[in-house]
Amino acid sequence: MARYTGPKTKIARKFGEAIFGDDKSFEKKNYPPGMHGNARRRGKKSEYAIQLQEKQKAKYTYGILERQFRNLFERANRSKGVTGEVLLQLCESRLDNVVYRMGIAPSRRAARQLVSHRHITVNGEVMNIPSYSMKPGEVVGVREKSKSLQVIGDSLSANSSVYEWITWNTDKKEGTFVAVPERLQIPENIKEQLIVELYSK
Repeated sequence: MARYTGPKTKIARKFGEAIFGDDKSFEKKNYPPGMHGNARRRGKKSEYAIQLQEKQKAKYTYGILERQFRNLFERANRSKGVTGEVLLQLCESRLDNVVYRMGIAPSRRAARQLVSHRHITVNGEVMNIPSYSMKPGEVVGVREKSKSLQVIGDSLSANSSVYEWITWNTDKKEGTFVAVPERLQIPENIKEQLIVELYSK
C-alpha cells in the first residue's frame, strides 16, 4: 500500500477538521463527504469506531502508514513514560515532521519529499530518511546547493510558527531540535488515549 495521495479536503471533512493545515475548500464544506452531505443522519458511533477514527486521524496527520505507526506504538508501549504521549512525541521527532515544524516545507508531505530528494542535512550530513528519529541537540539544515530552491524560500518567508523545542537560524538556514516536546507543546488535536485503547484490545 502506497501513501495516501488523494484529495486532502475529503479526508479533512471526514474528521471534521483541517488536519492538513489551512484549507479553503474545507472551510466552505466543513461537513462529512458523501452524496447527502450534512443532511444525512448518522447513527451513534461505537467505541471501536471512535478509537479507529482517532488512529486514522493521527496516521493521516503525520503521514505514517499502518506498519510504521504500529511499530511506533510498540516502541512507546515499551518506554517508561505515558504510552499515548510518547507515541505523539515519537511522531513529532520524525525528521519530516521537524523539517515541517521549522518552516522549511509548507506541509509534512512536502517535507517528506525534500528529505527523500536529499535536500536536507542532519548534523551536516545529507539525510534522506523521512522517518529518521531526531535526538535533542541534533541540527537540521538545508543542503548548500538546495538553499536557493524557491519552494524552501517561499515556505520560510510564509512561516510564522514558533515552537519552544526548536530553534531556527534564518541566515544559515538551519535549526536545532532542542528537546522532545511535552504533550502540552504539541498543537495537534489528537486524543492519543483512544489510540492506546484501540491497540491494547
